[in-house]
Amino acid sequence: MAEPTPNPPAFTGDAERIAAGWLSRFERFDVVGSTNDVVAGWLRSGTPEVCVAVTDVQSAGRGREGRNWAAPPGMGLLLSVGFRPTWVETGHLWRLSAIVSLAMAEACEIGGGMRAGSISLKWPNDLVRIDRASGGVRKLAGVLGETAGIGTPDATAVIGIGANVDWPRDRFPPDLADSMTSLHDLAPEALIDRELVLHVFLERLERGVTALHEGQFPAEAWRGRQLTSGMIVMLDQPDGTSQTVVAEDVDTDSGALVVRDRTDGAVPRSVVVGEIRHLRLGGVV
Repeated sequence: MAEPTPNPPAFTGDAERIAAGWLSRFERFDVVGSTNDVVAGWLRSGTPEVCVAVTDVQSAGRGREGRNWAAPPGMGLLLSVGFRPTWVETGHLWRLSAIVSLAMAEACEIGGGMRAGSISLKWPNDLVRIDRASGGVRKLAGVLGETAGIGTPDATAVIGIGANVDWPRDRFPPDLADSMTSLHDLAPEALIDRELVLHVFLERLERGVTALHEGQFPAEAWRGRQLTSGMIVMLDQPDGTSQTVVAEDVDTDSGALVVRDRTDGAVPRSVVVGEIRHLRLGGVV
């Protein structure tokens, strides 16, 4: 597939200056099929890490497990980050997604004028906020990581993230309105600036990547944002089965969710692949 030609950018700003200081490649698009596909193509053609593609619209965006995902023009911050993770232990590849998530959480907090730590992570990859009125969990951003050639000299990893930024509640899709949020929704009186969010994201991402190269991972920051710890959750497993468990903690070495069954004497176990749903805030541990 031919690589899309950059159109005049839909939004510009200081991000170019930050990107020029440390990214190998940074491009904006008005419309692409998927930023993950764009960045994967760059890596296949030899682009060094770290590279970033940003778009205003994705015509074939996707989420985990092949789900379709799209945001209206101008209302989301949609981007992908490309790595050549030969320097990362295979068991720690998940940390690439983690530092992208943490960078976006901090960027959204600053862009939305929120206090630090007010955005949580729902294992394994969602940025969420608790709806104070209903107690429900609303998704602010989702992450999709894709890898190729792991264990070889040509290993690549692409981490895509889409954040709902300037998206008014009255324009949420009806089938998602009860489970999503945006910076506009969380701070309706604030002037939401996607450029500020992108600017801060790139700054925080640079710090995270630099630290990871030096063998440092913000384990407590990642653990501290986990919304699920201590809650009763429904765990959907790859074989199609579901189980109600207590999410006790996360393992900052493996990235696993540590759960236990709701029976007396149940032994905690680690879950590496799966998805949480039906969070029950204030569940009994």
